Amino acid sequence: MSAEDDKLDLQVRQLWQLIDYVAVDYAGAVADGQISNEGEYKEMVEFTATIRERVDSLPARAGQAQLTEQSQLLETAVSQQADAAKVAQIAHGLGNQLLTTYPVPIAPKTVPDLARGAALYQEQCVACHGVSGHGDGPAAAQLDPPPIAFTDADRARSRSLYSLYEAISQGVGGTAMPGFPALSPEDRWALSFYIGTLAYPPTAREEGAKLWQQDPSLRSRIPNLEALVRKTENELSSELGPDRAQAVLSYLRATPAVLAGETGVALARSRLHQSMAAYESGNAQEAARLALSAYLDGIEPIEPRLAARDAKLMTRVEGVMAEFRARLGRGATPAELKEQLATAEEVLSSASEVLDRSNSDAATTFIASFTILVREGLEALLLVVAIVAFLRKSGRQELMPYVHGGWISALAAGGLTWLVARYLIDISGASRELTEGYASLFAAFVLLTVGLWMHQKSVAGHWQRYLQSNLSGILQGRSAWLLAGLAFLMVYREVFETILFYAALSGEGNGAALLGGLVAGAAVLALISTALLKFSARLPIGKFFSVSSILIAVLAVVLAGKGAEALQEAGVLSVRTLPLPRIELVGLFPSVQTVMLQAIVALAAIAGFAYNARSARQARAH
Repeated sequence: MSAEDDKLDLQVRQLWQLIDYVAVDYAGAVADGQISNEGEYKEMVEFTATIRERVDSLPARAGQAQLTEQSQLLETAVSQQADAAKVAQIAHGLGNQLLTTYPVPIAPKTVPDLARGAALYQEQCVACHGVSGHGDGPAAAQLDPPPIAFTDADRARSRSLYSLYEAISQGVGGTAMPGFPALSPEDRWALSFYIGTLAYPPTAREEGAKLWQQDPSLRSRIPNLEALVRKTENELSSELGPDRAQAVLSYLRATPAVLAGETGVALARSRLHQSMAAYESGNAQEAARLALSAYLDGIEPIEPRLAARDAKLMTRVEGVMAEFRARLGRGATPAELKEQLATAEEVLSSASEVLDRSNSDAATTFIASFTILVREGLEALLLVVAIVAFLRKSGRQELMPYVHGGWISALAAGGLTWLVARYLIDISGASRELTEGYASLFAAFVLLTVGLWMHQKSVAGHWQRYLQSNLSGILQGRSAWLLAGLAFLMVYREVFETILFYAALSGEGNGAALLGGLVAGAAVLALISTALLKFSARLPIGKFFSVSSILIAVLAVVLAGKGAEALQEAGVLSVRTLPLPRIELVGLFPSVQTVMLQAIVALAAIAGFAYNARSARQARAH
C-alpha cells in the first residue's frame, strides 16, 4: 500500500469513528426533542459540521455525492434536535455508505482471543473503566468527562465492535481515552470483543447459542466476522426484535469462532440461506451468485472427503444444490425455492453427520481407496489401451515412448498440481471445475474426430495396403506428439481429482488399508488393461478399428456430459434439471444442458458413421 493509500485509509477510519460517535452519544445530548445536556449538544453540532467538511474533502469517487447528501441530512437532523433513534439511523447509514464508497479492511484476520482480551483489559483499562466495566475505576473520579461504562446496556445497543476497535486504536477526542497503536491489531480486536461482551448477561449468551443452532436464517444476517463487527444491537433489533438481537450478538461476540470457522457444510448452508433472502428481496442476480458460492466454496473443497465416506450422499448433495440453482434460473416462486431449501437442509445435515463421525474403520477405508482408483482410472485406461493396441496393430512400436511419456507426465503433473494447490496457492473450486470442464470438452472433440477417422478406415477395407502406404507417413512428427498429448490430457483430467480423494482419505487414518486399496485398485486396472490388449490382438485389423472407433465415440459422449456438468458447477452453464437418474460412470447428469450436449455428440458420431458406411458402399459399387 502506498503512502497516499495509507493516508486515505486513516482519513476514512477517523471520519467513520466521528460518525459513529455521533450515532452513539447523541442520545445523551437530546431527549424527547429537547436539549438535555447543553455541552454535549454543542459538541454534536460541531461534530456534524466537521463530518460534512471531511466528506467534502475526500477524493472524488462514485458515490461521494450521496455521502455529501447524507452528511448534510445528519447535520440538519442534529440542528433540529431530531429524535435520537432517527439521528442514529442516519449516522449508521452514512457510516456504512462511507465504507462502501471508500472500503478499508474492518474485520479481524484471525479469530479474536477473548481470554487475551480479558488479560489486556486488566492491564490497560481497569484503572479508568473498573474491574467489571462499570466505569468506576480508581482514576475515574478525576476524569471529565467520566469514562464510559461498558456495562451500560443502552449505550451498548448502539455500539458496534468496530467502533470499539477504532476507539482503542485512535483514542477518543475530547476525552481522557488514549489510543493504543502500540498494541497489535490482533490484541486490539481481542480487547474489543471482550469489552463488547460486558453489557450482556450470561443468560443472553445461552439463549443466543440456542437460537443460532435452531434458526439457520440467522447465518444469512451475520455470515462472517466482518458483518459481526459492523452490526449493532439496534440495527439487528429491527430485523429480529430486541430480545433475539441481544441474545444472538451476545453469543457471537463471546464465541466468534463459530463464524470464522464456517467452512464446508456450514458455509454451504449459510450461503443458501443468504441466497434465499436475496431472492425474496428481489435481487435474483445476487441470489444466483450466493447459490453458486454455496457449492463452489462450501461443498467443492470437502467433496473428496465426503465422497470417500459416502459417494451416494455426495451425489445427492450435488443434485439437490443443482436443483436449487435451477429453480433460481427459471424464476421459481419463493415457496418453491423454500421447498428446495428444506430439501437441501436435509441432505446437508446428513453430510454434516457423515463428516463428523470418527475415523472410518479399516474395511471402509480399503473399499473407498479401491473404488476411487478403479472408478477414476477406468476412462483414461480405456483410451491409453486403445492407443497402445492401435500402435501394435500397425507395427509402430517405436512410437510407444510417446504414449507412455504422455500418461507418465500426466501423473507427474497431477502430483505437482496438488503440491502447488496445497502449499503455494489456493486453487478455488471454480478453477478446478473449469479445468475439468474445458479439458473434458476438448478431449471429447478430439476423441470424436479420432473415432470417426478410425471408423472410416474400418469400413473402407484394404487395411494392410492402407497401413503400408499411409500409416508410416501419418504416425510421425506432429502426429506422434498428438498421441502423447491425448494420453496426457485423458490421464491428467483424472489424476488430480484422484489425488484429492486420497488426500482426504489419508486424514481418516488406516494408512495400511489405504495403501492396500490403492495397490488392489492398481492391480485390477493392470488386469483390465492386459485383458483388453490380448482381446484386441486377436481381432482382425478391420474389426479392431471398428470396435475401437465405437469405444472412442462412446468415451466422447461420456466426456461431453462430464465437461458440461463441471461447467454448470462452475457457473458457466445454467442448470435446468430433468427427471432422470444421475449415472456418473456414463456421464449422464439429469439436466437439459448436459443431455443436449451429449445428444449432439452422439448424433454427430452416428451421422459420421452413417456417412462413412455410405461412402464405402459407393466406392465398392464403382
